[in-house]
Amino acid sequence: MREHSPDSPADEAPSEALVGNPSPLESPDISSYQNFGDAAKAVLKFLQDSLGFDLWMVTRTVEDNWIILETETRGSEYTIQAGDVFRWSASFCARMVAGQGPCIAPDSEAVPVYQEAPIAQQLTIGAYVGVPLRYKDGKLFGTLCAIHPEPMSAQLLLYQEPLLKLLARLLCSLLDMELNNVHQIRRAERAEVEAMTDGLTTLYNRRGWNQLLNAEEERCRQYGYSACIVALDLDNLKQINDTHGHAAGDTLLQKTAHVLKQATRDKDVVARLGGDEFAVLGVEIDPTAAHALSLRLQAALEAAQISASLGLALRPPNSSLHQAWEAADQAMYTHKQHRKQNPPCG
Repeated sequence: MREHSPDSPADEAPSEALVGNPSPLESPDISSYQNFGDAAKAVLKFLQDSLGFDLWMVTRTVEDNWIILETETRGSEYTIQAGDVFRWSASFCARMVAGQGPCIAPDSEAVPVYQEAPIAQQLTIGAYVGVPLRYKDGKLFGTLCAIHPEPMSAQLLLYQEPLLKLLARLLCSLLDMELNNVHQIRRAERAEVEAMTDGLTTLYNRRGWNQLLNAEEERCRQYGYSACIVALDLDNLKQINDTHGHAAGDTLLQKTAHVLKQATRDKDVVARLGGDEFAVLGVEIDPTAAHALSLRLQAALEAAQISASLGLALRPPNSSLHQAWEAADQAMYTHKQHRKQNPPCG
């Protein structure tokens, strides 16, 4: 996690007209935005222009990761940007969502639960607003929130609370519609790379893998999805080819492909990258489920009497799937070396 520290104060406050004579603000028209990210940016800009605050954010929570998806900043007090990750349990927003603190704190120092939050020791926060972003089923996606280094006008902020909640609901509606279409988008992407398959196993080849990996990485960045990669290498393909012929080796490759497909979900991506190398991309999968996937693959291969080395890597929120692939490959190599040095008994 990047460490953030203030550089120099920037106390630009809302205009006197807004503070002295607050009036209802018209909600921006986000119906024309087909993309959640673009709509979020438009909302953040509107809120900063209207209400001030040095930093506005749309965030995503995944376990104890608080992922910054979009930001709108001014001044030099805060250096937070999209892609940064904080601890959710350390944030004001975690306390707000839990009902321990108010959605609007014009003077956050007057709210003990916020002053006790660890993030208050990292950042100078004089004022805070935040509202939850929830899926249609009520589960938490993240938050729409803002912070400012100095206290703000209570009259201005409290008067506009209904607008903040309305914008949050509009964003959530767009998010729900967009996420409901993700599985159809994936189907279209996979139909597009249907020709990019390995002729022997019918799995995606390296070209198809790369294209689908890039598409999923874009979704991970936009929505804060969790994902993982399992790299797999057969242990004895060369020996089987040399001893029993290439037909036997081809049968092993086809058998491996079948086992991997049976042990994964429809939305996961399984590819043969070349030779005896395979890879699995687990999409929308948390760390617990990712480890379960790796164990399930290992058990399925062992049940089929296929000897293979596996390496699992999660995509960190502030990293990329390509870095996770490199880490999974390194973990697989380490596993292979361990297996060579510690062959199974019997």
